[in-house]
Amino acid sequence: MNSKANVVGVGMVKFAKPGASEDYPVMAAKATRAALADAGIDYREIEQAYVGYVFGDSTCGQRAVYEVGLTGIPVINVNNNCSTGSTALYLARQAIEGGQAECVLALGFEQMQKGALAATYNDRPNPLERHAALMSENQGFTQAPGAAQMFGGAGREYRWQHGTRRETFAKISEKARRHAAQNPYALFDQPLTVEQIMASEEIFDPLTRFQCCPPTCGAAAAILCSDAFAKKHGLARPVYIAAQAMTTDFPSTFDERSMIKMVGYDLSKAAAARVYEKSGIGPAEVDVVELHDCFTANELLTYEALGLCPEGGAEQFIWDGDNSYGGRVVTNPSGGLLSKGHPLGATGLAQCTELVWHLRGQAERRQVDGARVALQHNLGLGSACVVTMYRRD
Repeated sequence: MNSKANVVGVGMVKFAKPGASEDYPVMAAKATRAALADAGIDYREIEQAYVGYVFGDSTCGQRAVYEVGLTGIPVINVNNNCSTGSTALYLARQAIEGGQAECVLALGFEQMQKGALAATYNDRPNPLERHAALMSENQGFTQAPGAAQMFGGAGREYRWQHGTRRETFAKISEKARRHAAQNPYALFDQPLTVEQIMASEEIFDPLTRFQCCPPTCGAAAAILCSDAFAKKHGLARPVYIAAQAMTTDFPSTFDERSMIKMVGYDLSKAAAARVYEKSGIGPAEVDVVELHDCFTANELLTYEALGLCPEGGAEQFIWDGDNSYGGRVVTNPSGGLLSKGHPLGATGLAQCTELVWHLRGQAERRQVDGARVALQHNLGLGSACVVTMYRRD
């Protein structure tokens, strides 16, 4: 490794509902310009761009960065389902650490359509066909959105194993709305009570409507650079990536016939373990976390996969308030995917942006006091999980 990867610029736009957003090149350009301004550099300093999106034609990444500048740099388009933004970040980090570039852009965006996620192509094998087959064997199919059935089924399996109350899942969403009320970038910033969340339409037990992230449009960006570049530009004590890992499915995803394993528990656990080992920092030392709460069930499972609480201990962790301010570790201070929104390609880089702001002390009303270590978890079925640890000395 020639250099650590420093995150010297971040930016995002406020997410919007489908049909209410600007076109993706406009959103992407705004996020990129915000990151450039944050870093205090010109676009001509960028040597490579890794651009992520899930829904769109080939080379949308080029179309997006052309709004900022036509400099002839390599533009690599990235698609890794819901972990697309973090995958772009992963590639950008590798370019810096490997000495292939001194300054790179990771950009993610999504211009989504209304309604639940659905397959785009029906004339070829679906990448989730093995996941769907396991779900069918375990619990059959309903008319609910497929992702809700998968993650809801995992939550149901957890309930059967541990006797967890349905209200515990709703408590996660209540926390998300409370955090989002302090975030000007959050799409859903109106607080909700556990009772209101429980009373919303049931999507798939134990999930109600307010426990499912909405389709969203948006963009976010991060600029990474080498130590030498940071020194040259007078960027003192920048936030840097202390460790990062990406995993995909293991045999346990399918062989153990578990919905919990099928939706990525072992991927998350393995990626987190690698990050802790590489960084020499354990979960007890993490101050703030942005994790992939596409559904409340996944947030609950991820507490345990990341080692934030013992296996089987998530319910107590939640009701003791150890997942919020004044507790053990603040999780999703942004409001998370549940409240900030989930534009697939942008999510991982929006998480990065939020965590960098906290480590710099720039998160305003939602600032986690004294934050020095931050952890990010971004999961996409099909499957890819990226876990990233950030530090500021």
